[in-house]
Amino acid sequence: MTKTNNLSPLEAVNSIRQKNNGQVVLVLQGGGALGAYQGGVYQALHEAGVEPDWIIGTSIGAINASIITGNKPEERLSRLREFWRRVERSDFWGVFPAWTGLADALSSWSTLANGIPGFFEVNPRAFLGSHVPLGADHAGYYSTEPLRKTLEELVDFSLINRKNPRLTVGAAHVRTSMMRYFDSREMELTPSHVMASGALPPAFPAVRIDGELYWDGGILSNTPTENVFEDYPRRNSLIFAVHLWHPTGEEPETIWQILHRHKDIQYSSRISNHIIRQRESHKLRHVISELLKFVPEEARKTPLVKELAGYSCRTRMHVVRLLAPRLDRETHIKDIDFSPAGIGARWEAGYADTSRALATQAWLEECDPLEGVILHEPRAGAEPAAETEMGGAVTAPAGSQKLAAE
Repeated sequence: MTKTNNLSPLEAVNSIRQKNNGQVVLVLQGGGALGAYQGGVYQALHEAGVEPDWIIGTSIGAINASIITGNKPEERLSRLREFWRRVERSDFWGVFPAWTGLADALSSWSTLANGIPGFFEVNPRAFLGSHVPLGADHAGYYSTEPLRKTLEELVDFSLINRKNPRLTVGAAHVRTSMMRYFDSREMELTPSHVMASGALPPAFPAVRIDGELYWDGGILSNTPTENVFEDYPRRNSLIFAVHLWHPTGEEPETIWQILHRHKDIQYSSRISNHIIRQRESHKLRHVISELLKFVPEEARKTPLVKELAGYSCRTRMHVVRLLAPRLDRETHIKDIDFSPAGIGARWEAGYADTSRALATQAWLEECDPLEGVILHEPRAGAEPAAETEMGGAVTAPAGSQKLAAE
């Protein structure tokens, strides 16, 4: 897209903040080692002077989000880099030629056998048999106590609990299978809340909070963008939704390819479905606002009209979808690829994609005044969401997409 204004990235972002108490939201998906892409996303925002007002994360996204919100702005990027330096795996296996795939296989097996320093370590008792009673708080192949120590060293939770920026992490309630969002606006957050968001079974044990057990939020909603749509009071928002899993892909022909495609489908975002529904509801709110202009002043004072008027809304959500690219030769074990090369490539991709989005400034384009939710795809050649390919979208000008129900 040809840039049609002379605004800096920060000025373009602030244009949202200046409208009806608007906000900038960063939504971080879960995906293990793929979360290095989110580090590059934040670096590009940080260097442009853009600090989110609200960060929502699940699993590795919750960890990255806690590091960002739990540090002073000038220390956030260095602490984020430090975390990814700590979990980076030895590059010993790089002596094998890449085309053989042997290095990736051996390094992944090393992760499975030994864990990741500063993140998780093997729970030996879990390998004695699947029926060995481990206790609900320890039932997992690995222990994440090393992660607790890392969080305590890299994150100042007293800063998080000042609520600026706001932090929300999603977890699945084990007993009821309900999604629970732990929000610094509503409660004090601790390392346990972040760990619960990343407690993916059966690898990691559930984390107990206030007497209840929680698993990884990705089980129920790996990209909790809907939490922004459902927040109240509603605010104009510029949402950077960072996706790590691909909703579309080729038909698999081997078991190895099936495992890869299955995991992408399982954890890819359903954001297009959410946006289609939210677009409909937000448009109705805008329509109600327009209709109220034709209601006589006296009638507006009646209880029924006041109640109906409460459904009106003029807020607008711009969603910038940042989708991590596929790397050469990646497979279904890509989420445990903590190799220096893998982390570096994904970090650089996140930086490049976000820099492009900030330069494009698609949220400044003119749009239908009745539209309440607009999706933008800033990366050239980025694959569209699955629902878009099925005919649920119309193309917006110059690199954006407005999703519409048909």
